[in-house]
Amino acid sequence: MAQLALPRIVACALFFDEDGRVLLVRPSYTPMWDLPGGHPAAGETPSQACGREVAEQLGLHRPVGPLLVADWAPHPAEGDKIQFLFDGGLISAAEEAGFCPDPVAVAEYVFCAPDDLEDLLAAKLARRAVAGVFARDHRRTLYLEHGVLSCTNAQPPADRLSMPPQPGRP
Repeated sequence: MAQLALPRIVACALFFDEDGRVLLVRPSYTPMWDLPGGHPAAGETPSQACGREVAEQLGLHRPVGPLLVADWAPHPAEGDKIQFLFDGGLISAAEEAGFCPDPVAVAEYVFCAPDDLEDLLAAKLARRAVAGVFARDHRRTLYLEHGVLSCTNAQPPADRLSMPPQPGRP
C-alpha cells in the first residue's frame, strides 16, 4: 500500500491598493519577499489561518475573500504542501495608515505592480501570485501544480502561467 501524503498547508492573501498594486511582506527571518499569511493551527481552516496571520503580521483585522488559487507545491526540504491563495481585497489608504507590522514577524512591506511580481518573488510563488491576479480579475478559482496551471475551465491566462519551473529556483 502506498504511503499517504500528509501535506503541510499554507494560506496567504492577495491584497491590492487603490492603484492595483499587490501587497508583499518581507518576513524578519529571510531576505525574500512573500505574501501575507501563514500556516493553520490545529483545527483552524485555511481561510481562518490566513485572516489570523494577516492580523498578527500587519494588524489588519478582516476576513479574507474567496479562494483564488489552490497549488500543490511540494518543497524539497519541507515535503508535500498545499498552498491556498485567497482574495484579500482592496486596502484603502486609511487602512494602510493603520498597519501595525509585528517587528518580530515582518521587517517591511511594500505594494508592487503585478508585472513586478516575477522579479521580487521566488519563481513558484511568483507564478502562484500571477495566477491569483488573473483569477481575481476573471472571477475564477485556479488549480496549480508546482505553480503551473494544471486544469481549469478557463483558458490559460498567459505564458507566465504555463512556464516550467526554472532549474535552481523552487
